[in-house]
Amino acid sequence: MVLLENDSFLTELTRLFQKCRSSGSVVITLKKYDGRTKPAPRKGHTETFEPADNKCLIRASDGKKKISTVVSTKEVIKFQMAYSNLLRAHMDGLKKKDKKSKSKKTKATQ
Repeated sequence: MVLLENDSFLTELTRLFQKCRSSGSVVITLKKYDGRTKPAPRKGHTETFEPADNKCLIRASDGKKKISTVVSTKEVIKFQMAYSNLLRAHMDGLKKKDKKSKSKKTKATQ
């Protein structure tokens, strides 16, 4: 997995969307990130760890290539605006749901 800066993450995400436009999918996950790189210790060893500020870890993958970035609270508004514009631009290839399930339910109740 490649940890990128916010701007380079958005450009790579655009490339992933363009590559998977005709077939394939892009999986995006968001998670609270406290800055730890090692797992938390078990019950016996308690260390007090206070993160400096809240951060968000964003990952994207197309199955072959994985990219990620960490967004701090200071940059979240700027990143969110750019991220939402990117999603709006590339969400046009979604398939609509079939309405067959509703017609089957109405026939079954009659």
